[in-house]
Amino acid sequence: MAIPLALERRRNYAGPAIFSYGFRPFFFAGATWAALGVLLWLPQYFGEIVLPTAMGPLDWHVHEMLYGYVAAVIAGFLLTAVPNWTGRLPICGVPLAALATLWLAGRLAMLLSAKTGYAVAAALDVAFLVAMASVTLREIVAGKNWRNLRVLAVLLALIGGNIVWHVEVLRSGAADYGPRIAIAAAMTLIMTIGGRIVPSFTHNWLVRCNPGRLPVPFSRYDAVSVAVGALALAAWVVLPTHMVSGTMLVGAGALHAIRLGRWAGDRTFADRLVLVLHVAYAFIPLGFALVGGAILWPAAVPMSAGLHAWTTGAIGLMTLAVMTRATLGHTGRALTASAATQAIYAAALVAALARIAAAFMGSSELLHLAAFAWFAAFAGYAVSYAPLLLLRPPKWAGHT
Repeated sequence: MAIPLALERRRNYAGPAIFSYGFRPFFFAGATWAALGVLLWLPQYFGEIVLPTAMGPLDWHVHEMLYGYVAAVIAGFLLTAVPNWTGRLPICGVPLAALATLWLAGRLAMLLSAKTGYAVAAALDVAFLVAMASVTLREIVAGKNWRNLRVLAVLLALIGGNIVWHVEVLRSGAADYGPRIAIAAAMTLIMTIGGRIVPSFTHNWLVRCNPGRLPVPFSRYDAVSVAVGALALAAWVVLPTHMVSGTMLVGAGALHAIRLGRWAGDRTFADRLVLVLHVAYAFIPLGFALVGGAILWPAAVPMSAGLHAWTTGAIGLMTLAVMTRATLGHTGRALTASAATQAIYAAALVAALARIAAAFMGSSELLHLAAFAWFAAFAGYAVSYAPLLLLRPPKWAGHT
């Protein structure tokens, strides 16, 4: 009886549409922050402006992309996925608005931390991730959906990494382990969740629209690939310049390149919503190879190339792929990539490739191109998907 009552309350929600489901405020706010963040970052990098943050310009940029933008997308994903996993009422209304406000307070506090005091800003920043972990744990336990407790590991890693980050800044003025922990957590999440949804969505589309070779089902190979990747990332976090870490990373890259090849992505060119998932995942093995190569052959491979393959490439493109697909699906729209959506994907891909090339070539022109393309991708999502995120969809009782 509990689930029907919950669903009835969900249907009767009469507040602002943006607070009707978790993906709405966090996808919109996260994309907007990602776009604004790069507009503020590039002038900082070239010394044209000074922001009132207690962190250095690079640390602020990295922190706000990882613990600001990525945290928002993870929140939107979990607040949408967990109700599907547990069969419980999605968080909406005032509780959802409170979570979104807490996230926004963290962003403003970090931006103004030179004025508010760094300790106060850090506490607000960490509080959002703690709140998200608490909400996720409560829902999973209440729904007795024990197998998805593993998603808490990513949130706990982000909480730990964020605390480490702030302690490092307070002690030495710069972060070291904190950024690597966040990147490792995000890559593990993409390897795990992305490694499920990419072949699943590919299989479903191919069966309907292009019968023939299908993705290889999840097997021991996938489990080993994820485990090796996670171990390589852990080694990199602890020993970022050690030859063992570099070797493990290169090996993990090879395993994930093979894993991607097993998913029949070459047969999905007709559906951009599916194809983009494969392109995004390709930056996982590329990042492994480049970061490992930077450790083993530092004179030939810049570390920044590998880091941006993971962040601008894998994180940027995969989150946009998931956000566009989830927004369309949960607002009752057809799962097709419009011209605007394809332009968003193209801009994100240009941003990733240009940023990697800029690391190798030391080109400020390519750096500006990457920043402009990143802004175009995320501002494009925020603007073109705003009507779906901010406005109530048709036949409200039937759509979420």
